Amino acid sequence: MLITVAAAWAQDPHELVRRSIAQDQLDWARMKDYTWQAHSVEKHLDSHGRVISTKRETWETLMLDGQPYRRTLERDGKPLSQDEQRSEQKKLDRETRRLGSETLAEKQRRLEEAEKRRRREFAFLSEIPELFDLRFEGDSIVDGRSVWVVSGAPRPGVKAKSGDAKMLLKLRGRMLIDKATYQWARVEAETTDTISWGLFLARLNSGAKMVFEQTEVNAELWLPKRLVLTGSGRVGLIKRLAQDEEIEWSNYKKFSVDSKIVTNPPNPKN
Repeated sequence: MLITVAAAWAQDPHELVRRSIAQDQLDWARMKDYTWQAHSVEKHLDSHGRVISTKRETWETLMLDGQPYRRTLERDGKPLSQDEQRSEQKKLDRETRRLGSETLAEKQRRLEEAEKRRRREFAFLSEIPELFDLRFEGDSIVDGRSVWVVSGAPRPGVKAKSGDAKMLLKLRGRMLIDKATYQWARVEAETTDTISWGLFLARLNSGAKMVFEQTEVNAELWLPKRLVLTGSGRVGLIKRLAQDEEIEWSNYKKFSVDSKIVTNPPNPKN
């Protein structure tokens, strides 16, 4: 009886998504204890889909007193010059001194504000089970792991509670949820209408696609592995965009145990 109930519950797509969202937000909270590296490739395309420019960048994200700090390591596949490395180190030293000079009250306020922003930024995900018509599509395999596949599209006439969640109503997609951990192994989404945001009215056109993948870092949590964005849009009133962008994350290390801030040695070739 219990096995039957558990199996039925596990295949309820709304319960699957609720649990996966709760797990995902818990992982984002734990992410503050880790450092990592990331590499991005951004391709700008012309109206015929031909690549007209490519931008590459590699960086590491450090945790400075509970606050993420991004330090550039490479641009366009080349290590930074000695002058650029010194500049990056000066910025890091300056930020370290600033945080080190905070009073206890200032630090507490900063960390509380950061936590409020994090919760606000991800709270809209909790609206997905109420906003979407979710359907269980069966099982699949991702990186050798068994997953449930849940597809979804906004329910007709539904209204979002928060402003951030309004963008969800212009998306459809699938979640591939790991059976053992309820983690998001893969999320696929496509815009069904133009999405606008920001002070300068950035726009993403209908038909833009996103693939987001996560990986098991350790028994404690899963963290981002890869993000691919493809689509066209506009920034401001004039600048049109057509681009493919891919970001890969790697080299996660738990800060309190096995990582430390190290200055990159000068590259003798620069």
